[in-house]
Amino acid sequence: MTVLIDIRTEGFPAELEAVMEKIALDSLKYEGFQEECEISISIVDNEEIHQINKQFRGIDRPTDVLSFPQLTFEEGEIMDRNEKGEVVLGDIIISLERAREQAEEYGHSLKREIAFLTAHSMLHLLGYDHMEPEEEKEMFAKQKEILELAGIPRA
Repeated sequence: MTVLIDIRTEGFPAELEAVMEKIALDSLKYEGFQEECEISISIVDNEEIHQINKQFRGIDRPTDVLSFPQLTFEEGEIMDRNEKGEVVLGDIIISLERAREQAEEYGHSLKREIAFLTAHSMLHLLGYDHMEPEEEKEMFAKQKEILELAGIPRA
């Protein structure tokens, strides 16, 4: 598996890179995804995520995280593989500023917030959504279990 991590903002604790990679891989394992794959995770500031939101979603404000799934199928076969033959799952973009704000707001560590945002986005890359109440409930339960299995439960 390849987890590409691109830190584009200052002040990101280096030890959190390992947390993001662990949660990404744990999410795949939890879901039983066995294909070799590539995942890209970028850590940005509010200004950059605001611009990406505006450009791709028409939302004129920063958000905590964006997920851009690329998993596609054609006649039952997974498409979009990289030069190594890995499935390209997609891109995750996390705002460090929003993650810090939310960690404080929810009363937990930045590590816990980054882990949560990574698990949440991984589920999006694997096809989950939370537009309907039942989908939201399922996704929340999966996120919670992934984080508990990783030893990063909600305090």
